[in-house]
Amino acid sequence: MRTSTGTAIGPARSALMVIEAFWTWYKRNWRSSAVSSILSPLLFLIALGLGFGSQVRAGDATLGLPYVQYLAPALVCAAAMQTAAFESTFPVLSSFKWQRNYIAVTATPIGPKALVGGVLAWIAVRLAVSGAVFMAVAALLGALTGPAALLALPVSILTGMAMAAPIVAYSSTIETEGQQFNAIFRFIVMPMMMFSGTFFPVEQLPGWAQPVVWATPLWHGTELARGLSFGGVDPLAALGHTAYLLALFAAGAYLCTRTFTRRLAV
Repeated sequence: MRTSTGTAIGPARSALMVIEAFWTWYKRNWRSSAVSSILSPLLFLIALGLGFGSQVRAGDATLGLPYVQYLAPALVCAAAMQTAAFESTFPVLSSFKWQRNYIAVTATPIGPKALVGGVLAWIAVRLAVSGAVFMAVAALLGALTGPAALLALPVSILTGMAMAAPIVAYSSTIETEGQQFNAIFRFIVMPMMMFSGTFFPVEQLPGWAQPVVWATPLWHGTELARGLSFGGVDPLAALGHTAYLLALFAAGAYLCTRTFTRRLAV
């Protein structure tokens, strides 16, 4: 791609320019998302980890750890999943239909593929920032078992991106502001938050429900985050969880490229 002056713009620089545009907006409006992406998971950690958790005895169900420490690695993944879902729905539709930001971007030398790269990279940045703040406060609350618990942060980003990419692809096909997004939050995001092992072991669920949970990205992220945080993770299991999350992200990114290209084609 080239500018009007003939200067070439590579895919990496194009994606960085998209991220810069998002960052410019975010610096002025970050307060609007602070509650949902940072404050809400911290309140969950305090209320359930320290409040309700004070009534839960450390045992096999909590891997022998205080409940707040058992909860923290999973909760940062759950928070990333929720933030990713939000960033992948209404903002994407708005950029296509109402604000038409994506139309404006692709009127420049930045093409749909670079735009997809920038959009997904920006969501990853958002997950990294909110996750880092969460982990810092969790450390102050004594919710981290040690330095290894910090490995839950990159796992949470991967979990969020495995959720974000397919939803961005779906959102780019929406033409009207119907109930599709509400259905995603009510029937996918919320049940996943409640039943994917965040608050209690999946083994406590009925046998027929467990295979459904195993198919969710949050369960894989939670298992991987806890395994790395607490040590003793099985290498093959860790590889399987990572591969599953990467596969979801790769499939979503591929679909994003196709749908963005089709919708933004002139």
